[in-house]
Amino acid sequence: MISRRRFLSSGAVLATGSALADRFASLFSGTAQAQEHAHAPPAPSTAPAAGAPAVVTKSGRRGLPYSPIVTPNGATLPYVMKKGVKEFHLVAEPVKREFAPGMVVNCWGYNGLTPGPTIEAVEGDRVRLLVTNRLPEHTSIHWHGVFLPSGMDGVGGLSQPQIKPGETYAYEFTLRQHGTHMYHPHADETVQMAMGMMGFFIIHPRRSVRRVDRDFCIFPQEWFVEPATSTPNPNIMTDFNIFTFNSRAFPGTDHLVVRLGDRVRLRFANVSMDSHPIHIHGHRFWVVETDGGQIPPSAWWPETTVNVAPGTTRAVEFVADAPGDWALHCHKSHHTMNAMSHEIPNVISVDQSELQRKLQALVPGSMAMGTRGMAEHAEHAEHMGLLPNTLPMMTGKGPFGGVEMGGMFTIVKVREGITSYDDPGWYAHPSGSVAWKVDV
Repeated sequence: MISRRRFLSSGAVLATGSALADRFASLFSGTAQAQEHAHAPPAPSTAPAAGAPAVVTKSGRRGLPYSPIVTPNGATLPYVMKKGVKEFHLVAEPVKREFAPGMVVNCWGYNGLTPGPTIEAVEGDRVRLLVTNRLPEHTSIHWHGVFLPSGMDGVGGLSQPQIKPGETYAYEFTLRQHGTHMYHPHADETVQMAMGMMGFFIIHPRRSVRRVDRDFCIFPQEWFVEPATSTPNPNIMTDFNIFTFNSRAFPGTDHLVVRLGDRVRLRFANVSMDSHPIHIHGHRFWVVETDGGQIPPSAWWPETTVNVAPGTTRAVEFVADAPGDWALHCHKSHHTMNAMSHEIPNVISVDQSELQRKLQALVPGSMAMGTRGMAEHAEHAEHMGLLPNTLPMMTGKGPFGGVEMGGMFTIVKVREGITSYDDPGWYAHPSGSVAWKVDV
């Protein structure tokens, strides 16, 4: 298995200049034609819709039949070959996860991570998955959406005994499909999934039908962590206060760096209580896959927002044809906030000057806020004394000031001529391409 770090340092140097132009042109049979059809609706034929990522046959990196998955803020699970079987080892255990600088949470996960490491295999592979339980209670593991024998399905009490603390169970089956799948417990799942136990199970096709340059996996998840505490409350059903991508909240989320002209796949999986409409700026993508499998190219449809319902996966693809720093986030407005309290009364437009005077007398340095909206929280976050192990509600810095976002928010950085996928810093806007202040 090739790790992301090894891949980036392996000499798989990115093409630039004329090579980029040639590849981009080949995607759409000419730049002019690409521009003309960029926003055309899907064509009613067996071919991909006009403007959709072209269907080509090409292997992935370093001779693999796929491009290795990138799990932002995560990892890929290694395997060993044993007599023709790919053997993976997962350890269910308590983990400490830093959601963002200044906030560490007591979670449960796999192999020291939440979400657990991504499993990658190929259609037709025989796989063996060893699962060791180091939790304080029993568990099991379900391979969500995977075709397998009933006794390998991982529903504790129904298809197998529960895995007791200290025990290791083996699951073994042949992969008979390809697509975006996941793994999670089917034992005390109200607690175990709410504490962070989930991971991606990606099954690549034996023979690739589309070249993909960047392939990202993201779990949106929601939590309730009382301010100044460290352990999520799994009994909460609706009123969550922390929202994450791969168990990281903005500004702790990894940026997704791609090269101009790259074909990009984004895979999402959701085991939380809510749906998450994931929205991208500056591009539109094509919905190419659900948890039930691949959608025929003639049935792809264009979106800028894809709703990921509980218990589902979705995969979308786009060509990164617009350089810049582009937001990728859940479009439920409270899901791009950190450490929200929903019990504070609405004081918008309320005169709090007398309250401010009394607060200052009791607690010097305190501020009555909310009269002018919530942006005050971001403006004063650096100067306010936060409770320990808590995040500001809105935080993050950009090249033009505070980015008033948190939670399920990250940035897709599209760059021309880069030679690695390291963070290139902020986008240098061409002269005259930034909105400007007008004196009236």
